[in-house]
Amino acid sequence: MNNRVLVADDDNAIRLVLQQALTREGYQVRATSSVSTLSKWAQEGEGDLIVTDVYMGEACVFDALPAIRAVRPTLPVIVMSAQSTVATAMSAANAGAYDYLPKPFDLEELVRMARRALQQQPSAKQRAAAAAAERDARLPMVGRSAAMQEVYRAMARAAATDLLVLIEGETGVGKERIARAIHQHSRRAGASFAAAHVAGDSAGLSERLERLAAHAVGGALYLEGVDDLDAAGQAALLMLVEGLERSRNDVRLMVGARRPLRALVEAGLFRADLFYRLDLLRIAAPPLRDRPDDIGEIARALMAQAKLDGLPEKSLDPSALERLQRHDWPGNVRELWNLLRRLSIMRPDRVLTAADVEAELTPAASLRALGEPEQGFDALLAARIEQELNAPSEPSGLYDRLIGMVEKPLIEQTLRATRGNQIKCAAILGINRNTLRKKIVALGVTTGKGD
Repeated sequence: MNNRVLVADDDNAIRLVLQQALTREGYQVRATSSVSTLSKWAQEGEGDLIVTDVYMGEACVFDALPAIRAVRPTLPVIVMSAQSTVATAMSAANAGAYDYLPKPFDLEELVRMARRALQQQPSAKQRAAAAAAERDARLPMVGRSAAMQEVYRAMARAAATDLLVLIEGETGVGKERIARAIHQHSRRAGASFAAAHVAGDSAGLSERLERLAAHAVGGALYLEGVDDLDAAGQAALLMLVEGLERSRNDVRLMVGARRPLRALVEAGLFRADLFYRLDLLRIAAPPLRDRPDDIGEIARALMAQAKLDGLPEKSLDPSALERLQRHDWPGNVRELWNLLRRLSIMRPDRVLTAADVEAELTPAASLRALGEPEQGFDALLAARIEQELNAPSEPSGLYDRLIGMVEKPLIEQTLRATRGNQIKCAAILGINRNTLRKKIVALGVTTGKGD
């Protein structure tokens, strides 16, 4: 076990007891009697958990937690205090502490609490995904199309209120960027903005949501992937929404979904009572294929960002821009961003042409960009399975991911070929039309024209 625990208490005996107990659990422990030292260690990246007293000398740990939170927003903190009052417990919650333990405490209870806090820390894959989302959220939001102008007007109306916002749009359209922009132009702009992806395993989701809300007190909390929540996850989200409505916790909630929630309710895949709680201020983020005239402006902004990130400076000639505008962009702005970064590295010429773009948009180039072999589908599967076998972390649902990679584009392309005729599409695919309709809703498929 490689978890590291920072212990802070100005009582030598308590420090020693905690250090011995946590070391027996297999943790690496570093102890101090100083709030400033604790803050320095944490901000430098030390520790996976903090166990700390409230007062050490004249210093109060609550004064140091905001600075620690700014650098380490997911670092769990267990607060101990001999002043076992409601005010102390509330101060701990408002400061974003994972939990609060009054002194004198039961040592076994503290060890169990530390174990739970460390087990609920995000995995390496989750941290990488969060870092990628944070990078994506910093990308510029540009576009002068009518569709984006409507989004801007809706954002302005939302920023003038504290009401819950539902942002719907396909993967990669920039839902979190919209949420951040609303926050940055609201009265809460100086307060924290917490963001998390909530799809997946719903075990422990209620506790996770409570901690996220505590970190966002006074600011905003954005939850992505609410359309992918299972029944237990939807129940946990409903509890959070109801709790925020009943309590005086000053948290502005925004949620993102890649599929329209109303359609999921009609298909029996999403709770109607939760939908009506979330469907207050709704913003529909348009896919990139619906605003091709914006692609030039977006591409220029992204290439400027790539230069700031240290990548080679490149520009697009008119033929390259025209080729970008003809692509349907199933991955939306995120796909465009990855393509431009790849072009800036892989193509030697400073001015990129249509041929450069075409070469990187071919299936073979896409496989190369993913580090996959080019010997066919069997080799692709073999490489994926080998990656999973050698992965340092837990298995990640390869079956569902590969099926998802194939199923949605297969249905979308068949619908495109049949000009949106679902009867013909179902016949070609060899599935029941009702099954096709359910998959269209469940996968968020773009249906094309006609029926």
